Amino acid sequence: MIIKALGGCCARSTQNFMNVQEAVKRLNLDVEVEQVSDTNEIMMFGVMATPGLVINGKAVSSGRMLSVEDAVALIQRHLS
Repeated sequence: MIIKALGGCCARSTQNFMNVQEAVKRLNLDVEVEQVSDTNEIMMFGVMATPGLVINGKAVSSGRMLSVEDAVALIQRHLS
C-alpha cells in the first residue's frame, strides 16, 4: 500500500499529514506516509485543492483536512 498526503504549504496540510500518520499507526500497518508538496506531482493526481490523500495512486480525498477517524475509514476501504 502506498499512501501520499498531498500539500505541505499550510497548517491544514501539515495537520492532515499527521492525522493520516496516526490513522496508519492505529491500524497497525507497516506503511510509510509520504508528504507531497510539489504542485506538479499533486496535479498529476487530479487534485486541485489541498490537503489531499492518495492511496495506491488514486486520489480519495481533496480540499479538506481529514480527521484521524476519517483517514482510518478511507484507508480501511482501500486495503487489499
